[in-house]
Amino acid sequence: MNEDPQRLRRLAEQLDWLVTEALHPGAVQLDTMDTAELLRAMNAEDAAVSGAVEKVLGAVEEAVERIVAAFRNGGGLFYIGAGTSGRLGVLDASECPPTFGIDPELVRGVIAGGRQALVRSSEGLEDEGRQGWLDLKEAGARAGDVVVGITASTRTPYVVEALKEARDAGLITIYLTCNPSGVPGVGADVTINPVVGPELVAGSTRLKAGTATKMILNMLTTAAFVKMGKTYGSLMVDLRPVSDKLRARARRIVMLACGVDFDSADAALRDAEEEVMVAILMLRGPMTIKGARQALEGRRRQEGIRRLLSGRPPAYSETHQDLSGEQK
Repeated sequence: MNEDPQRLRRLAEQLDWLVTEALHPGAVQLDTMDTAELLRAMNAEDAAVSGAVEKVLGAVEEAVERIVAAFRNGGGLFYIGAGTSGRLGVLDASECPPTFGIDPELVRGVIAGGRQALVRSSEGLEDEGRQGWLDLKEAGARAGDVVVGITASTRTPYVVEALKEARDAGLITIYLTCNPSGVPGVGADVTINPVVGPELVAGSTRLKAGTATKMILNMLTTAAFVKMGKTYGSLMVDLRPVSDKLRARARRIVMLACGVDFDSADAALRDAEEEVMVAILMLRGPMTIKGARQALEGRRRQEGIRRLLSGRPPAYSETHQDLSGEQK
């Protein structure tokens, strides 16, 4: 490998001003700590992450609203990143179909190096700036979609160049970084920058930065799909029951939503071919199977169960337990 020393010098100088690369003042003796001390130190650092995320909730809100608007206009959501950032994007995207019953093409994760990079480190590919946009286009990104570029360090060429190209191509761009300011010239529609501070292991952004990123990605898709009618109260009523656990969960959801016993929920789900929203409308409407399916056609499905039931809350709201376990 014949790298240009001057280029590496300039990059080292850039890294010097990144918060995520800074030396943590409490970690000077990290390598001398016993296991209990080390774990307490890590736990204390993680406790500060939610505060950093709280400070950027306004930007997260704006991002969610843009994602929802894109969904309602036929667009999709793409995550793009390298290394840990890319893996977190792919993870969040892959969990949306079973949780919210969406088409896998609606939310997609793009990672430098492709599928192999999910299980084997390919961080060297993050320097290939032009490749990010090429990978996005190959994944199907087009004008009207939303792309979330994830780069804890702010500077990852694979992500930064993809965001610039996506912006110019008419995509809505969201720039997620864990440093106070991003790379000049990205010009993203929304910038989200939770500043979590130096990592205990300097530069290891899979720690606090990774935790903050995962929290924000959870918020983006969960809030967006709640707004898209995918829940009834707190129940995930559009899940895909593709395993025994999920089929059992579907029955529990129908029981809680409708206030019926297991046998009634099971019968309704079997009649509805395991479509939870259809089963709930059948029992709670009450509606016929045909009527329930017609009620969920097209954009009306995005209105959510509650509106289709004229604002009636789920049955469990009448007798539920709060987070302390006390019956209400």
